[in-house]
Amino acid sequence: MAEITVTTFADARDCYRNRDLRQALYDAGEVIMSDVVVNLHGAEHRDRRRLENRLFRRDTFTLYEQDLFPPIIESTLAPYLAEGKAELVTLGHQLMMNLAALTAGVDRPQGTPEETFRLYDYLTTFIEGATLAHYTGDKEAKAAEVLAALEAFDAEFLAPGMARRRELLEQHEAEELTADDLPKDVLMVLMHNQDRLELTHETIRREIAFYLLAGAHTSATAFNRVVHNIFGWLAEHPEDEHRVRDDRLFVQRCTHETIRLQPSSPTGMRWAQADARLSSGVAIAQGDRVTLDLLAVNRDPSVFGDDATEFNPDRELADGVAPWGLSFGQGMHACIGQDLAAGVTFMDGDDPNAHLFGLVPVAVQTLFDHGCRPDPDDPPEMDASTTRPYFARYPVVFDSPAPQLPS
Repeated sequence: MAEITVTTFADARDCYRNRDLRQALYDAGEVIMSDVVVNLHGAEHRDRRRLENRLFRRDTFTLYEQDLFPPIIESTLAPYLAEGKAELVTLGHQLMMNLAALTAGVDRPQGTPEETFRLYDYLTTFIEGATLAHYTGDKEAKAAEVLAALEAFDAEFLAPGMARRRELLEQHEAEELTADDLPKDVLMVLMHNQDRLELTHETIRREIAFYLLAGAHTSATAFNRVVHNIFGWLAEHPEDEHRVRDDRLFVQRCTHETIRLQPSSPTGMRWAQADARLSSGVAIAQGDRVTLDLLAVNRDPSVFGDDATEFNPDRELADGVAPWGLSFGQGMHACIGQDLAAGVTFMDGDDPNAHLFGLVPVAVQTLFDHGCRPDPDDPPEMDASTTRPYFARYPVVFDSPAPQLPS
């Protein structure tokens, strides 16, 4: 077995499009990731992805962005605005968890803050399980903790939700309900097709936990980083402060540029199931492990220009190059929720009133509408428990002067 590292945009794109390269990024996180959709390959991946794709449609995303998410943002922000300050890591995960739970099919019948906090605790543990390879502590102890959290989550949230959907399916089979009356979420899709896909209860449990953590964690991480990068941009370009408040396309471009420079996962990883050769001539043998260095790939100057390492939301790109680089992947494993999180690229002639901006830009702009800026007395801190570049804390205040870059 050879270890091959890919650092150019063209080679990385070839790897993502090659069907003989299997996902390898989450091998150490099998307690929660072993048979979820992102880890499947071939026919298994195709069949489950086709089912779940039915939920991730443009009309559904528009419903979330325009109708469902704005009140969630305002209600989640309300107590922090009343206090005049917030901690963005926690706030971002709370915001994105609310929508991720809706998409995954995690019911919250009590609707209380205490119930939300318990779900948030499960979420943070699931995140640690998915990124176990990067955990700096006792990995076996953490894996046991993640499994215990999965079982507790099952008892409190998943089992009751499955029982409710089972009753709804029985009513649907008895023609008492139409298909439109059933919940539009991943859990409903999986249960409706459980026998055909031969899904065990444990597989469904991991899949729902994965959708909860993936939808919340990646979007929340991007949310935090976008705010940070806008602070830095405004410190150098104070004349653009009005754009953050008045131009949602500018905020979306800030989001895309952030995701390019700081992808949720700084690497992609693949196992070669057969011999392959990239268009550049790089040879890959069966059994090789290929690492895609996305930090280098997304900074390829031949694609993104001589200033590719810099944050520039006004960057101009060649046709066919996504402004987020390859952070969302490509091919059969392209991120299923990328349009929901970051919207679609605005093209000349598009109608701004019908444009899908993405939930992260919408949430970020809402913060700046309330005068968000770094807390001058409480600087941000990085997370020392992982080798990945996550913020542990990011304090901000509201209704204050123009943002300044934290020291």
